[in-house]
Amino acid sequence: MADIITVRGFVATEVRVFTTNSGLPMASFRLASTDRKLDRETHKWVDAETNWYNVTAFRHLAQNLACSVNKGDPVVVSGRLRLRQWSTEDGKSGTSPDIDADVVGHDLGWGTARFQRPVQPRHETSDARHDDAGQGGSDDGADGGDGADREANGPEDEAYHDTDDGELVDTATGELLSAR
Repeated sequence: MADIITVRGFVATEVRVFTTNSGLPMASFRLASTDRKLDRETHKWVDAETNWYNVTAFRHLAQNLACSVNKGDPVVVSGRLRLRQWSTEDGKSGTSPDIDADVVGHDLGWGTARFQRPVQPRHETSDARHDDAGQGGSDDGADGGDGADREANGPEDEAYHDTDDGELVDTATGELLSAR
C-alpha cells in the first residue's frame, strides 16, 4: 500500500532534469517545508522546524515541471512517500524522505499563476535552462552535478534503475515504478 502525502513548501534547489537509459524523462528538486507558529508572548509568527524532501517527477510532469518551477517558488506537491535508507563509506547514515510526485503546482496563497499547455509535443524537451547548465541529456540517471550539494542533500545513490525491458525499478525495494 502506498503512503500518499501532500506537502506545501518552497523549492530549495534548481530543478534537475535528466533522462534514464530507456529515455524516460525525470526531474528532481529539494523541497523545504517550514511550519510557522504564533508566539503567544510576542504575538509574532516564528518559524518552527524545517522538513526536507527529495521530490522526483516522471514523464510529462517532469518536462512541464522543468519549464514551470524555479528555485524559491512556493509549491504544493502530492505523491507517494518513500523513506530511503542511505549510508556512506565513512560511516554516516540516515533516512531520506522522498516523494514520487503525481502533482506539483504553484501555491496560489503566495501569488498568481497562468496555466499554459505545452506548445511543442511533450516528448521533445528543449528547455534552454537545463541545457545551458550542462545537465540536459544525462542518460545515466545521475544529477549531472559535481557532488558539491551532496552534504546538503544527503548522500545520493541510485534510487531508480532501468531494466533491459525499459522499465524503471526502485533499487531499494525492487518495486516496478513504470513500464514502457
